[in-house]
Amino acid sequence: MLRRHLEGPILAGLADSPVVLLVGARQTGKSTLVQAPAFQKDNRRFLTFDDSNILAAAKADPAGFLNSYTEPLNLDEVQRVPELFLALKASVDQDRRSGRYLLSGSANVLFLSKVADSLAGRMEVLTLWPFSQGEIEGVREGFVDAVFGASLPKLRALDGWDERKEIRQRVIRGGFPEILTRASPERQKAWFGSYLTTILQRDVRDLSRIEDITAVPRLLSILASRAGGLLNAADLSRGSGIAQTTLKRYLSLLQTVFLFQELPAWSENVAKRFVKMPKVFLSDSGLTAHLLGASEQRIVENPSMLGPLLENFVCMELRKQIAWSKEHSQLFHWRTHAQQEVDLVLESGGRLVGIEVKASSTVTASDFKGLKVLAAETRQRFIRGVVIYTGSELLPFGQNLTAMPVSALWRLGA
Repeated sequence: MLRRHLEGPILAGLADSPVVLLVGARQTGKSTLVQAPAFQKDNRRFLTFDDSNILAAAKADPAGFLNSYTEPLNLDEVQRVPELFLALKASVDQDRRSGRYLLSGSANVLFLSKVADSLAGRMEVLTLWPFSQGEIEGVREGFVDAVFGASLPKLRALDGWDERKEIRQRVIRGGFPEILTRASPERQKAWFGSYLTTILQRDVRDLSRIEDITAVPRLLSILASRAGGLLNAADLSRGSGIAQTTLKRYLSLLQTVFLFQELPAWSENVAKRFVKMPKVFLSDSGLTAHLLGASEQRIVENPSMLGPLLENFVCMELRKQIAWSKEHSQLFHWRTHAQQEVDLVLESGGRLVGIEVKASSTVTASDFKGLKVLAAETRQRFIRGVVIYTGSELLPFGQNLTAMPVSALWRLGA
């Protein structure tokens, strides 16, 4: 079984917080992780609300249900029992011992209107995404910490590595655990199809009554086609035929089940970050490729397909790494009114690292244009600019400007 890097942060949360909530899309491995040996040392009891009897008991009497157990509890699929959160608050306020409850769920319960209390100050929230590339390789990535350092470490060597071919395959595969066990593209396609049907027909219906369920998969496909682009609600409404008020609710639902992500814009003025357009990303590049019908052969024949998929891949790899990196960073994009832009911006303690993603095996000085503008505008706050490309070498392009292969995401500082 592949080890998850989020294990350490979860244990750290249990050491000083009464409640830890682990959320993430279905089939990312949450239930497997919370039953790992590391979480059994204090004789934790695992209960899942996918069990109809347990679900009925918890809904009938949430407080009584919790009070009937004295040992620490792992409660799975908690989004199915929103009534439980008020009872959790009361229980924790009576006994503030750390590590009492490890919750997990396939929907972001903080987005659900039926949840009466957020357990603010009592609960730490962590997100488990599909496998990172480092988890697949059995190494702990250090890219985020490395790019904020004074100097860059060397890349970990790889033998017989064809960067461009390998990256195509990894982008199309993504990181869902089940996909790693399916060697053929046909079986992977079958899994993604069944997965989406289950999520949209079961989870979305369970969370909200929607007028037209067929509009949601269509919307998700449109979002996949716009991966890496700006989220213009008016344009998206026209393109999908969904009214803007309904569109916002559907987008919220897709975020709640971790299929769709918004990447906010970075600005010197923090207030402006909330009014500028975010970017569109899906939670997994393999899922995005499936929705676009992007096979390895199609990408070879039409290389322009790789660009948005690669940016989605890099964005999500960074989001995964942020959860266990020493740098407490956030991820943004940057764009000016003059159309100067940087694909991804990491911010940590006011310091910035800009990242451009290029689906090409060659890099030129012009690829650093947006990064240089960002550096000039932010001055001492700008630590480094990186162009991630599908070549194989780490190449300097001036002071604090570097081209890196995509594989540096799990080879740099690992």
